[in-house]
Amino acid sequence: MTARRGFLKTVPLAAALAGASAVHAAQPAIRWRLASSFPKALDALYAAAEQVSQQVSAATGGRFQIQVFAANELVPPFGVLDAVREATVECGHSASYYYIGKDPTFAFDCAMPFGLNSRQQSAWLVDGGGMALMRELFAGYNIINFPCGNTGAQMGGWFRREIRSVADLKGLKMRIGGFAGQVVTRLGVVPQQIPGADVYPALEKGAIDAAEWVGPYDDLKLGFYKVAPHYYYPGWAEAGPQLTIYVNRQAYEALPAEYRQILESACAAAHVGMQARYDARNPAAMKKLIEGGAQLRMFSRDILLALQKEAFALYRETAAANPQFRKVFEPWNRFRSEQHLWTRIAENSVDAFVGRHPVE
Repeated sequence: MTARRGFLKTVPLAAALAGASAVHAAQPAIRWRLASSFPKALDALYAAAEQVSQQVSAATGGRFQIQVFAANELVPPFGVLDAVREATVECGHSASYYYIGKDPTFAFDCAMPFGLNSRQQSAWLVDGGGMALMRELFAGYNIINFPCGNTGAQMGGWFRREIRSVADLKGLKMRIGGFAGQVVTRLGVVPQQIPGADVYPALEKGAIDAAEWVGPYDDLKLGFYKVAPHYYYPGWAEAGPQLTIYVNRQAYEALPAEYRQILESACAAAHVGMQARYDARNPAAMKKLIEGGAQLRMFSRDILLALQKEAFALYRETAAANPQFRKVFEPWNRFRSEQHLWTRIAENSVDAFVGRHPVE
């Protein structure tokens, strides 16, 4: 009798598994390729695309597979958007501010200097009207976009020498991406857009004087502290930079509805996972950097005020010249102002207290 009862308990589970297998088998087998802008060595960044691939495969019984290729395996790091638009690959994972040369509006999908932190960025997209604006932008490039990762607040960068005043920025050659490069240009910096793997050699050889990348976990791997020991904060350029999965529109529309939902859910899970990885790993990496000789330094108030002034002057000039940028900037800036008012009252106040009065 006991054996019979055990058998009967297994029947519903077996039936459910058989049913799930039948559903998966009824769906088409789809094989996609994903081009990443990031090397495998930067695992916290690269892992988001791998997580999407694994979750999509698991949820479809292996019927929908996405093969992930690191930067330069299929396309260059800054060629991902064009590769997806032209259907060279079905999808890609990148930072949208790499493409401001095509349209400065792309920066809103990643990070704007003195803009939104990671939670505010997600709030703007999910419930603040941002996604509709970004979908409209990407539609012009034959792409459907899905948020897929955020590093959280980054650091201000590595410098070969101290930066004590605005005057010290003049003539500085710095690896810095997105709109931030245009902001620092207005203060005399010569910006360089260099892929992560090439930054250390450029610093070591003196081809550049400074570099902004991400934060302690990645920066430790890249070894910047060995050649540019002055580690500045805060990360005024990237308070909450978001990464994005790009999907070719025709490839997306050819997916069964079930697969579309699975893909979107996988991107959402990877979006959360990336910041969790950085938040968990950055503290230990920071300790190792300091032990290795990194010297933490804070940008002066004068430098930050000068950068902020130039950033918003640039935004207004760009909005006056670019209707697409203006269409996004105006509601984004209203949202930003309201968010910072609330954050200052709630989040910042408790964080500041706890930070000043730690309990061992």
